[in-house]
Amino acid sequence: MKVEWVEGFEIQVKIQDGTAVISANKEGLLSLAKQFTALAEGIPGDHIHYDEHNSLEDGSSGMVVERIQ
Repeated sequence: MKVEWVEGFEIQVKIQDGTAVISANKEGLLSLAKQFTALAEGIPGDHIHYDEHNSLEDGSSGMVVERIQ
């Protein structure tokens, strides 16, 4: 699966009162839209790991998005 990023993306994930809050600029939202579309077109078990070391802003919580069916 090809993971595409829109230049200039910024994405942050925080857990606030037990709720995951995803904050992103326009480029970040477009990047997530492309990646979620790729997951939807993939096969069950496909997934993407997001963390502060490869895609999220410093201090972000990690996140995994997985296709289940």
